[in-house]
Amino acid sequence: MKEPNAILCSDFHLREDTPICRADNFWETQWRKVDFVSDLQKQYNCPVLHAGDLFHRWKPSPYLLSATMEHLPNKFYTIYGQHDLPQHNLELKYKSGIYVLEKAGKLETMDYCSWGQKPKDISSILCGTKEQKILVWHNFTYMGKEPFPGAKGRAHVLLEKHKQFDLIVTGDNHQSFHVLGLNGNLLVNPGCLTRQRANEEMPKVYLWYAETNTVEAIEVPAKRGVVTREHIEKVEERDERIEAFISRLEMEWDKALSFEENMKNFFETNRVRKEVKSIIHKAMEND
Repeated sequence: MKEPNAILCSDFHLREDTPICRADNFWETQWRKVDFVSDLQKQYNCPVLHAGDLFHRWKPSPYLLSATMEHLPNKFYTIYGQHDLPQHNLELKYKSGIYVLEKAGKLETMDYCSWGQKPKDISSILCGTKEQKILVWHNFTYMGKEPFPGAKGRAHVLLEKHKQFDLIVTGDNHQSFHVLGLNGNLLVNPGCLTRQRANEEMPKVYLWYAETNTVEAIEVPAKRGVVTREHIEKVEERDERIEAFISRLEMEWDKALSFEENMKNFFETNRVRKEVKSIIHKAMEND
């Protein structure tokens, strides 16, 4: 089998703290995943193209920086995601952790399409034995129905709009997918390497083959049962209690009375916790 010309990945979101959805030792988990990418790089000796948000926060501690320097793959190329930038401002990149790593020679930044930038036609990088027109872009991209009202970045639209590129690698959306355009160009959204939210799927990276402009999805080893929805369920239970409380208010509300009088009647005919009464009384006092 032919060896790949690049490893495609994105959104490592390296951090010291633990995401609320994680029930494992996240510090150790994230480095195992980065080491997996490093091992792939050593196996194939090809560039690693990373589509932004290397860090979860733009100002990593010396502890996080030194660990990143120890584990980061060789031939690592990245761009700035919004999480990597102070105030999401590319002009302030010199203050960031990525900038420190570049100065230390641990990675290289690609001078195109970081967060907030538009594609440049000159964007290309030498991968393997041939030069491909590649766009690495930290831009929210999706397939299927809109993930939220007014969402932009539909994959097929981007492929048609930027058909001068053979390969488009996007970051920001933590879901993994790849899609082929009508002109034979390819878009890959690798997704998040470290599951940061309960709704994120198992992490992947992609091996890219320049000659055929095709990719192979590689699942990153991940344990099941270490991502929990408990925090979401607690919020849902709280919301249900609030909705029930409001519905009871609506049923017993007398439009002829003032708000204060209605609340007094409600408290007299319903069991309400003292803490809740106290919050409501304080709100009415400050109104």
